[in-house]
Amino acid sequence: MAEVYHALGLHLHQPLGNLVALHNSGESWEAKQILWCYDRITRMLEGYHDVARLHLSVSGTLLKQLEDPGVRQTFRDVVDIEDFLKRFRHAPIEIVGSGLYHPVYPLIPPADWDAQTAWWQGLGKHLLGRDSFGGFWPPEMGFCMEMIPMLQRHGYKYVLVDSIFIKPKREMRWEEVRYRPHLARYGGAEIVVVPRDRELSNAQLSGMDPGWFQHEVRERTKFCDFPALVTTWTDGENGGWFRTTNVESGFWGFFYRQILDRCRAGTLGFKPIHIGEYLHRFPPTEEVEVHRGAWNTEHHWGGDFTQWTGSLLQKKGWDEVRRASEFYHQVKRAFDERQPGAGDPEEIRQLIVRAYDFILTAETSCNFYWGSRWVHRSFDELEQAYHLLDAAMSKLGRK
Repeated sequence: MAEVYHALGLHLHQPLGNLVALHNSGESWEAKQILWCYDRITRMLEGYHDVARLHLSVSGTLLKQLEDPGVRQTFRDVVDIEDFLKRFRHAPIEIVGSGLYHPVYPLIPPADWDAQTAWWQGLGKHLLGRDSFGGFWPPEMGFCMEMIPMLQRHGYKYVLVDSIFIKPKREMRWEEVRYRPHLARYGGAEIVVVPRDRELSNAQLSGMDPGWFQHEVRERTKFCDFPALVTTWTDGENGGWFRTTNVESGFWGFFYRQILDRCRAGTLGFKPIHIGEYLHRFPPTEEVEVHRGAWNTEHHWGGDFTQWTGSLLQKKGWDEVRRASEFYHQVKRAFDERQPGAGDPEEIRQLIVRAYDFILTAETSCNFYWGSRWVHRSFDELEQAYHLLDAAMSKLGRK
């Protein structure tokens, strides 16, 4: 029987400003539950470093809140944010990169991909104590092949993709597609794509019995004639399964620790592993293509991005994002090509950088996730960006 490995991942994310907003709106209990989820992670791994292998993706919008002294002060009696971030550094956790403002990459202008990616890396290295990140979690699992050169440029070795979007170049069995990493190439660049099992991930999110999971993994991999990698990845702080304060009845006590205990006892049938270690031991050799798509959300399957583009106002919002991004790059070129004496260069540069931050913030997926309800947030950010860019152009002597 082939070796079977399990890569378990949790995605941690909060919309920008959400923790304080919950606190100020009278939903402080919800904010506390969310923060306890983050604090709990390394505590539940204590004593299991020999067998525990966990992956975390942490959105840039959450990292910015965890970095904020005001947030730390507001919740100082709930958790010590600086402490649990330090604990992340020494736990058996493989942290993967993402985008700074949690954008759905295929929906934002490609000209902004580098900034969203590089700015997250700077913040992630600072807060999470890593010199580099081998893997990439696309926000909302929104991926397209055109991203591959950009990801390779920023040093990523692998990217998580939803299993249903993998398109083999030869006829592959069902388990071959899902349970082994593949190579994907675009524009002369290459990256490893790691399939996330959609059905098992849905079960992980909503609550599952460890015995049932053992059985499912065994049945799904029984015809594998290669070292199988079963990858499950879900939100790590949403729903009572993760938020419950009765830890023994939730994800960590009822499921994860039982899995680790069975692994120690030699009765599990598969072995937890970090994706980086698996790829080092079993480098992929076969090439596939990946369809554009995102993970399933509520009633939407993710392949057409309807969750973020379905309404007229959402479509209008994306049009405005693209126009603002084009204007920023126009102003940036004008600044780079400016004549000597055209204004104070540092003052103008600061205006342009601040404007770009507003544009990147406007691109966050959360502004578009809730139908038309939050799209106004993008419009507000873009108005601020236009004001700063107009000021920069004026100082450059341009109309």
